[in-house]
Order: sequence, then structure tokens, then C-alpha cells
Amino acid sequence: MAIETERAGKTLIVRLNRPKALNALDVEAMRDLNQVLRDFRDDPTLAVGIITGTGDRAFCTGADLKKTLPPQSSFAQAYFAPYEQSLQEGLYVRAITLSELSIGKPLIAAVNGHALGGGCEIALDCDLRIASENATFGLPEARWASVPAVGGVSKLLRAVPRAVAMKMILTGDRINAAEAHRVGLVSDIVPAEELVSTAMKLADRIIANGPLAIKSLKALADRTQDMPLTQSVALEQLLWGVLRDTDDRVEGRTAFTEGRSPEYHGR
Repeated sequence: MAIETERAGKTLIVRLNRPKALNALDVEAMRDLNQVLRDFRDDPTLAVGIITGTGDRAFCTGADLKKTLPPQSSFAQAYFAPYEQSLQEGLYVRAITLSELSIGKPLIAAVNGHALGGGCEIALDCDLRIASENATFGLPEARWASVPAVGGVSKLLRAVPRAVAMKMILTGDRINAAEAHRVGLVSDIVPAEELVSTAMKLADRIIANGPLAIKSLKALADRTQDMPLTQSVALEQLLWGVLRDTDDRVEGRTAFTEGRSPEYHGR
């Protein structure tokens, strides 16, 4: 299968599994990834998702250029068509625009090897990014007379300094893991053999926290980045108030006082 999943407690590991194509995605794989993430979003027993690629050469190199040639139908036909039909008529980017799925749970990109084009955009759509030592990141669309189509430009500009982002975007050049860490695109670099286990440990640390607090923090991160500061602070205060009287918040303080680990139940 082009998309493989593995459950580990409350964590879902999603593997992009087309190693012979450097985990480039054809339309079917994009559709499958979209559905897997919808199911993850709606499953109350899952709390954190990890996206990675099969093998050590590539996380994902974007759309499979050999299988995503322009169709006979016009862009307008695809744009106004229903979701499934639009994918078949060339608007396949709809399937990998993860930000439109409104996933209220943390996603971790465990980047093993190349994250290029749509693959880089998938990583940018995740809340946390860690990389193997051989990882690279790039948006090479300009080289193929195109532009990123699922938020690559705007998200990269938000993730790293503008000068770095514009150099990557306009030249199509990629950066290695060390540079990605230096400019803040990734939080950690680890040996390739430790990548997924490190992501799992990170997921476990997130899951150990109050689940309602994690959902609130994710919502704040998603909703306040384009807000004026006064509105952002107002929303923070509102969500602080929403959490103030929850059982979990009382449990957190009680556990701290008693010197034990808290037991949260999401209420």
C-alpha cells in the first residue's frame, strides 16, 4: 500500500510508502493519505500523529511528476467539480492540503531524507518537525515552471526568516538538516535509525499532558498566527477560562501538591 499506518497506544504512525519513487505521491496515494488523516482526526482514541517516509532516502518528494501530467479538462472544470472528480481532473493538490482538514491534534513530521515540493509542504503542515542527519528541504517548483500549490510559500515564510525562505523559493535550492535546524525549520536532528523512536518519545511526552490543554494549545497556535496581538491575548484568556474549572486542571494541581504523576481523563 502507498500509505501504511501503525498504531502505538494513542499515537498513529503514518508512512508514505513508495520508496522506489522516493515516496513521491500519485493521485491514489494522495487520496489515501487524505482519508487516513481524516480518520485520525475523527478517532477519539488517537491523540498524536507522526508522518514519515519508508526507507532512508526520502520523506516525500511531492507529486509524482510522471503520473500527474496536466489533464484534458480545464482548470475551471476541476475547480468547481466535486472532490473526487476534481482529483481525477488534475486538481490533486486538494488531497494534500492538510490545513483544510482542521486536524485538532498535534502532527509530527519525522523527516527521513528528502522533503521536496509537496513533501516539504506536508512537513510544513505539521506542528513539529524533526529530521534525520541526511534530511534535506526544498521547494523546487520554479525549476519545473510551477509554484507550490498547498501553502508552501506562505508557510515557509512563517517558519523561517524571509531571506532564507525567498532564496529557497526563487532558486529552488534545498537546505540540509543542519541548516534547517539553524534557521528553525526543525527542532531536532537525530541519527536516521533513531528518528521514529525519537518522534514516538516526543508524542508520549505530549500525550502525558492534559488532553484538553493540548487541544486548546493547538487551536491557539492555528488561530492566532494571523490575529492582532490584542485579539490573540483575548483568545488565550478565553481558553484559559474554559479550562480553569475542568477536572483535569484540578487533578494537575492536586498531583503537583502530592508529588505524583497526574492522571488525566479529558474532562
